[in-house]
Amino acid sequence: MNLLELKNVNFTYESKWQTVEAVKDVNCSFSEGKIYAVIGKSGSGKSTMLNLLAGLALPTSGEVLFEGKSTSTLNLAKYRRENAAMIYQSFRLLPLLTVSENITYPMELRGFKGKPARDKAKELLEKVALSEDMLNRFPGMLSGGEQQRVAIARALSMNTKLLLADEPTGNLDEENGNNIVDILINLAHEENYCVVIATHDLSILGKMDVVYKMNSGILIEKEPEKVAVTL
Repeated sequence: MNLLELKNVNFTYESKWQTVEAVKDVNCSFSEGKIYAVIGKSGSGKSTMLNLLAGLALPTSGEVLFEGKSTSTLNLAKYRRENAAMIYQSFRLLPLLTVSENITYPMELRGFKGKPARDKAKELLEKVALSEDMLNRFPGMLSGGEQQRVAIARALSMNTKLLLADEPTGNLDEENGNNIVDILINLAHEENYCVVIATHDLSILGKMDVVYKMNSGILIEKEPEKVAVTL
């Protein structure tokens, strides 16, 4: 069974000046063990689609199904806390907390505290190829690539199988961007996560298992090895 499935999903919102159909009759699915890219120009609807997957919004019509259950029937705060971890372009680390405290914060919200949580933070930091001596540093002491790795470790601390990344390489140079993508690929292929990336970065698409392109809210699937040529 698919981890996530969108069935005839539409999302419309109104601004002061117009009504916008951000997502139009989208049908697609996402499985564990695969990494997906959702590409498209600004305003194409890809970030809106990511928000629907994350439970930050509900469709205007249609259904987003997580393990066969519609998100409209779920407690969305609980769904986000237990099932959908987000990784952002701007990292969103808490500047006054250490690396260790940033990683353990989601665990503490679930009542997992103290030494076990700190030990888990160390384990997760190693998983994203950062050394233990980073644990007591503050985000401002880290490079952009290091901050994004910490953000991934924090997402992993939520113990979900769904990782959603909104432009995770957008603030990074090419080398660090490639390293971050490789970490996400490994999480999908080696640890059975379902990873979905919304991105403008066409250079990573050949590494993806599935590429979806959004254009004016309409979603189409493209072959990863051909997409950079045809866009």
